[in-house]
Amino acid sequence: MTGHTDDQLVGTWKLVSASSTTRNGKRNETPYGPSPTGVLTYRDGRVFAMISYGGRKPLSPGGGKPEEQADAFKTFLAYAGRYKFDGEKVTHHVEVSSIQNYVGKDLVRTVKFRDDQITLVTPPTRINGEIRTLELIWQRVPAGS
Repeated sequence: MTGHTDDQLVGTWKLVSASSTTRNGKRNETPYGPSPTGVLTYRDGRVFAMISYGGRKPLSPGGGKPEEQADAFKTFLAYAGRYKFDGEKVTHHVEVSSIQNYVGKDLVRTVKFRDDQITLVTPPTRINGEIRTLELIWQRVPAGS
């Protein structure tokens, strides 16, 4: 136990950066593309997460063509559920998600605190056929802003 408390995690966070690292240590951009945006909120034992990939395009008038809709779905991730924090790792128990496969699953992230930022690190995960670790840096959003 590092001594970090749930109170340090509670609040709203804005995505600053996302990167991935392969098993051999090669760092590159994540599947979220260049300059993704995101919001993460921890409150009352619940987590709400949204990530919009970088470079998304607007839909055509009328809701877009099927291929545009598919691309819009593939470039946005949202989920919510309960969370538990043990001082080092946070577990997101997904109850609803834009990706149905995540529902009922536990997403475990190592948490590192630094000033008014947190870094969430995934366990090694297969992404586009390659085992990678994702690192997402989040900046605390001041209350009331």
